[in-house]
Amino acid sequence: MSSTLRAALWMIGAITAFSSMAVAGRQMSGHLDTFEIMFYRSLVGILIMVTVVLVTGKRGDIKTDRLPLHFIRNISHFTGQNLWFFAVGLIPLAQVFAMEFTAPIWVIILSPLILKEKLRPIGVVSGILGFIGILVVTRPSPETLEWPLIAAGLAAIGFAFSAIFTRKLTRDQSTVCILFWLSIMQAVFGLICAGYDLNIHVPDMATVPYVVLVGCAGLFAHFCLTTALSLAPASIVMPIDFARLPLIAVVGMVLFGEAIDVYVLIGAAIIFFANWINIRSSQN
Repeated sequence: MSSTLRAALWMIGAITAFSSMAVAGRQMSGHLDTFEIMFYRSLVGILIMVTVVLVTGKRGDIKTDRLPLHFIRNISHFTGQNLWFFAVGLIPLAQVFAMEFTAPIWVIILSPLILKEKLRPIGVVSGILGFIGILVVTRPSPETLEWPLIAAGLAAIGFAFSAIFTRKLTRDQSTVCILFWLSIMQAVFGLICAGYDLNIHVPDMATVPYVVLVGCAGLFAHFCLTTALSLAPASIVMPIDFARLPLIAVVGMVLFGEAIDVYVLIGAAIIFFANWINIRSSQN
């Protein structure tokens, strides 16, 4: 099995986990603010990672030599994730994911500058097609452009930088190390941002399961994403994430009564084709 195909399989796990996070985030949006969600999610992540490190005996994997890069990576992700949770609570899930999927385009553009990866012509074509698909889905206009939609678009930039710096970290840092510092640093960021007014809400019993789901799904998603990025270039791995769009559109329709129109289907088809040509070319 080629490394690109293995990366694609890991991304399927990430897609499932990220979709679960969106559902849980929607359910929590009326009870906790985005900083509180990130704080509690990171606490769950810390418990999981400490357990994993102790059980597997991988304490030696936790390195401190790249803390500045871990910090930059986690600031990027923390910013993007907060904007994402904000958007998830206010606009249709398919629309949030569609705007988020500008991230691969930013990755394709920025990877050659930061990671020194070769910019392949087919990657440019894939990115352009994917962006066209996103425009078909969202059909942005001055009348429809609103803050949650803008937040979803800005979240994509944060996620793109996070993916690029993750790829850079995988060159000499283990997945366990990356996820450990992800949980620790984002718990600190969340505590500072949620507690600046000395008023952090405690989740009630109805919200606790969603907090746990977000924490577990978030960590698993990052494990899958980090593993995928260690197997293939970021400009190949990230466009695979486009498959989340049709999945979350169906989830939104079934769970929240969000309508699926023909433009979503057409845009999803374009996005799928963009993914296919990108993956296909990388295996030749």
